[in-house]
Amino acid sequence: MKLKDILSPFTAWKHVVREPVTIKDPFSREGADRYRGFHKNDIETCIGCGTCEDICQNAAIDMVPVEGIETKDGDSGLRPQIDYGRCCWCALCVDVCTTNSLSLSNHFTWVDEDADVFRFIPGVDKKDWDNEERGWKKPEPNYELYEKERVPMRELHPEERDKSFIEMVKGYSKEEAEREADRCVECGICIATCPAHMGIPEYIKAVREDNIEEGFKKLYETNPLPEICGRICTHKCETVCSVGHTGDPLSIRWLKRYIADQVESEDYKNILGTDGIENNGKKIAIIGSGPSGLSAAHYLALMGYQVKIFEAFDKAGGMMRYGIPEYRLPYDQIDKDINYILSLGVEIQYNTKVGKDVSLADLEKEYDAVFAGTGLHLGRSTRIPGSDHENVYFATDLLREITQGKEIHVAEKIVVIGGGNVAMDITRSLARLQNQKYGKVDVTATSLESEDIMPADREEIVESREEKAIVDPGWGPTSIEIENNKIKGLHVQKCTSVFDEEGRFNPKFDESQTKFFEADMIVESIGQGMDIEYISKDIREQMEFDPRGRIIVDDYFQSGAKWLFVGGDIIQGPDVIHGIANGHRAAIGIDKYLNEKA
Repeated sequence: MKLKDILSPFTAWKHVVREPVTIKDPFSREGADRYRGFHKNDIETCIGCGTCEDICQNAAIDMVPVEGIETKDGDSGLRPQIDYGRCCWCALCVDVCTTNSLSLSNHFTWVDEDADVFRFIPGVDKKDWDNEERGWKKPEPNYELYEKERVPMRELHPEERDKSFIEMVKGYSKEEAEREADRCVECGICIATCPAHMGIPEYIKAVREDNIEEGFKKLYETNPLPEICGRICTHKCETVCSVGHTGDPLSIRWLKRYIADQVESEDYKNILGTDGIENNGKKIAIIGSGPSGLSAAHYLALMGYQVKIFEAFDKAGGMMRYGIPEYRLPYDQIDKDINYILSLGVEIQYNTKVGKDVSLADLEKEYDAVFAGTGLHLGRSTRIPGSDHENVYFATDLLREITQGKEIHVAEKIVVIGGGNVAMDITRSLARLQNQKYGKVDVTATSLESEDIMPADREEIVESREEKAIVDPGWGPTSIEIENNKIKGLHVQKCTSVFDEEGRFNPKFDESQTKFFEADMIVESIGQGMDIEYISKDIREQMEFDPRGRIIVDDYFQSGAKWLFVGGDIIQGPDVIHGIANGHRAAIGIDKYLNEKA
């Protein structure tokens, strides 16, 4: 022991003659500007993600329903309730808050005889400190428990991809995937928005922990097409990602792809434990091998059903293969997902069109139930003057013929009418073919919608322009000019609004603002139609249809003809993840129907 240690206690005697500090009115004393007092919450900004509840080490926060706050996409409808019998004012809940709605006032006195009042919902239970500016807020900038910016995805540069159909997205490396996964706060707000309700936080956690097999199992619980979906999913989950409120949303789609890319085809059955499925003796027919048909086939096969898919084309995949260009979705990745489904005992009979080569009535007789997921393969016409010319094409037809390896007509000047993803797909495909044939690009895409409301994904629009295509939205086509039986171009007028006050499609135009797009070839991509001619009149009489002609089904996608289940694009519109989800749901419904019937 040193002499200093012995003498140190005696130094306190110097305070013996000092006058003590006395606070005469402690209840009016204010805390420091950043003192951690009682909680505040902007309940309009809060989305009820629950990250505050998860991080609290004292279990002082519970997420509770609040009257008047509805559950919707991106909002759980819950709000944090604080228990001051447990809270230690550490402020981790504020520091992790993804929307910056939660903060602490600098108020520190609250006197009441009822202990229950100290369990309250900030922002709902009004308090004196609600409008105080001072207190603890998440420090800005550079004070985050997670990275705000997403790990960028590596892609081929425009000049590397604009003449070829090779895949442009390279995928994450292990290091990149783990860094991106580390941004996830595991709030789960994305699960409800995902049509398939995938276990997103769980498979992202598996990436972070480098447990690929666990992540792969989690994917297959609700999605049997992870290679496909990891490339072309509309990723609605990312639009509600809680970290996206103050930074970039998580790259959920790319992390799904990363997991699927790490697993070799020959390892699927071993990881997923799907060897030795016992056949239950019942047979199911599926019409169409698109996302809904394949999804239904997968889950029915796991239940022990003998499944046979009837496919009109010579390869499986439906619109995923025949409507999406290979630079976005390589054929070998489609086959990787499909081959596993076939390994479960599912059979596909190719080049068989139901209604022509085999009747729906025959399928009813031979099989215990039928699922139809025939997609939207028919193009829709603008029906403007000149649209019946031989050099006016449907985008769906051209995309299919490109996939089939057919040589299609490619003019020097092309105009595409439409603003959705299919319009961007054919625009970019034709730009590549023009570049190959003429060494230059002259294709213009125009749509009724202005750019801010175009239905195409933003990345599709940006990448189209990177590949030298012109995107000129906000115009409505009026006529196609034809001279000496040759197309000269497209006349358009300015579209001032697309939808009315009630959100119905009702476009308005300013006829004084017009434009002329020179073109030798016009492609229409204004929507897709269904072909249900295979459903005969006597079967239709058992079914119900809505005013738009769509088949009405129940929650399990069962039609009025009880043995016939219908799903996919013809029920919910063109979206792969919706097709996967309702194919899964229909499989459950078919199993339920046959068990109840037995």
